[in-house]
Amino acid sequence: MQESVDTILQGIKWIIPEIILATAFLVILVIGLIKRGNSLVKGLTIIVFAGVFILVASDLYTTSPIVFGMLRVESVSSFIKLLLNFSALFTCLISTRVKEHLSEYFAFLIAIVLGAHLLTMTSNFLMIFISIEIISISSYVLAGYAFDKKGAEGSLKYFLFGSVSAAVMLYGFTFLYGLTGTIDFANQTFTSALLDSQNALAYLSIFFVFAGFLFKISSSPMHFWAPDVYNAAPAPVVAFFSTVPKLAGLVVFVKFLLAINLFGQTSLNWQLYLAAIAIATITVGNFAALKQNSVKRMMAYSSIAQAGFLMIGLIVFLPQGIHFFLFYATAFVIGNLLVFLYINSFENGGTTTIAEYAGFGRTFAIPIVFLLIGLVSLTGLPPTAGFTAKLFLFSSVWTAFEQQGHTILMVLLIVGLLNTVVSLFYYLRIPYYAFLKDGKPAFSHNILHFENFLGAFLVVMLLILFFQPGLLMSWINKINFVL
Repeated sequence: MQESVDTILQGIKWIIPEIILATAFLVILVIGLIKRGNSLVKGLTIIVFAGVFILVASDLYTTSPIVFGMLRVESVSSFIKLLLNFSALFTCLISTRVKEHLSEYFAFLIAIVLGAHLLTMTSNFLMIFISIEIISISSYVLAGYAFDKKGAEGSLKYFLFGSVSAAVMLYGFTFLYGLTGTIDFANQTFTSALLDSQNALAYLSIFFVFAGFLFKISSSPMHFWAPDVYNAAPAPVVAFFSTVPKLAGLVVFVKFLLAINLFGQTSLNWQLYLAAIAIATITVGNFAALKQNSVKRMMAYSSIAQAGFLMIGLIVFLPQGIHFFLFYATAFVIGNLLVFLYINSFENGGTTTIAEYAGFGRTFAIPIVFLLIGLVSLTGLPPTAGFTAKLFLFSSVWTAFEQQGHTILMVLLIVGLLNTVVSLFYYLRIPYYAFLKDGKPAFSHNILHFENFLGAFLVVMLLILFFQPGLLMSWINKINFVL
């Protein structure tokens, strides 16, 4: 008993960020009970996310199993946790219109980040399910935070899709536990047992688990919830949803992929199926976005397509693929937050459709230029980090094709390149209306001083990562990803 207690106490120092998040969640809820509408909670939440970011960054390359192996501190999860807290901090800064239930709003943001932290740190089926439910339950509530009929409908759809996908995933976990005798897929026992049990039941169980992961990252064919939820939720919440749960889900997904690939000894070509999913995700997201008039629905389909691009780094099963995935994730987070910064600002003024941006280029020249840079980065064009990120990803696919010779990789490369061109036609629709169409903005004065300060910071980051990608890659290349 004493040995178990000592083991837990030794591991506590590695989960101080998670302890801080859990404590902050409780404190903010208590503040909300004591005094409704207290704006103190926003400042406290910002301090918490900034503090956790600094703590994680101060010990980025530590690798250590904790809590009897249920959690594991490692460099990949730590890097992703930096992006999670950066996204959460940014969401707090732009959440200016939240007036009702402030404590609950910020408490749910903290809960989602806490669940995302735990999800990136585990390979344990039980902890995966608990983490996903922490993220999901909080997300269901935040999705309806517009407090209108459309928000309630979006929240309900999110809940229904999420509940079904979670149940299917849990069903898959139970089968895999029965086949392998362990709930830790990073355990040698799991891979050995799965190697001896390569049958229809094992493959069906794995596809059940895929359902949960694909839902969390809004990948095809589990993407149907995203457009309605994104369209109904407040813009800061949408910005948060499009980054935090997606990145956390992708990290645990890549761990699971490496486990079921059985070090290349699997009898099923998982690369083929995963590449097909990525191709479908990229194509569905981009072509559906072409037809959208609502800005947030367009960004919902953009997020779906970006999930497909993020998957490319995982599919190649190469070490540099993981590194390029991390670079792409960073560029995606910065570009996505830059776009949502101004979508939120203009939505606050009543602008929700693409056509309503007509004439904004004259009144809001700086915001629209910054917005254009964000959209160009998401497209993958120079001189932004998005171009470098996609160049890295596509080069990893080419390298994998040269080494492995799988035709599906060449198909993935060609589809990815063609879809990059397709995405140009909807990403640039807003600048097209803003600069080339006549119109009168709903509000006539450029009052976005704080937003422009944040926007300038993000723009500089995108430009620096284009001209000096080695500044980030020198960090990423030190990361060793071992299951």
